[in-house]
Amino acid sequence: MDLRGLSDNTKHSYLLQIKHFLAHYRVPPDQLSTDDIRQYLHHQIVRRKLSNSSIIVCYSALRFFFRTTLGRDWEDQILPRMKPNRHLPNVLSKEEVSALINATTNLKHRALLMTAYSAGLRVSEIANLKITDIDSKNMQILIRQGKGDVDRYSLLAQKTLLTLRAYYKQYKPDLWLFPGQTPDKPLHPRSIGTVFKDAKNKIGIQRRVSIHSLRHSFATHLLESNVNIRYIQKLMGHRSIISTCVYLHVTRLSFLKITSPLDTLPGFDDDD
Repeated sequence: MDLRGLSDNTKHSYLLQIKHFLAHYRVPPDQLSTDDIRQYLHHQIVRRKLSNSSIIVCYSALRFFFRTTLGRDWEDQILPRMKPNRHLPNVLSKEEVSALINATTNLKHRALLMTAYSAGLRVSEIANLKITDIDSKNMQILIRQGKGDVDRYSLLAQKTLLTLRAYYKQYKPDLWLFPGQTPDKPLHPRSIGTVFKDAKNKIGIQRRVSIHSLRHSFATHLLESNVNIRYIQKLMGHRSIISTCVYLHVTRLSFLKITSPLDTLPGFDDDD
């Protein structure tokens, strides 16, 4: 996995899935057949009723283990990969985002939420921000080693910069922009999620939204402001435009100023 350059999260997930798989059969893996793998995946789907995304992670881990580590044949026709569910992202309105930020009285938490929304960051990207990643001269934020280990730049809002400056003067972080309980380590992603959850509960949002919803909202609100979807793709760090196009399904059509072709037909009058 190190030679392949897999991320720490992927390595952890794969090892956990293999551990569960071997604990299920309690025999050496070289004694397990393709049918055993098939039956295990079926068990996860039918008996444990795991989600499609969980099954896909399990499948990927087993395929890597048997095909790459053990050098075994992996027959895709006998072991088909489940298709992922396509859920629309949960998006907050601009009014809800504003209420979330205004409800956060802790300056560090306020700066964190503003940074997350104004740059469209993943929770891991928020946690790994360093002070040197804030480029106030060019009004941009450097996201190092985002998903797929790719660096990119995103937006630094003027209001975010002012809040970050006030936060810096008060907290004086040394290395990490948002350090955890000890200055040498960044804030844990779970703690970041708790900051969002507390603000959400404070203003009474009942819908199932999370810190990641701020990222979805960032992209959707840019699209509603007629920002070119290719620019949004780059800001979000999507490899494929297909990932960015999902926001077309949640964008209010009135903001896109789309006119029905019926209203543009020449010589057509339905006043009668």
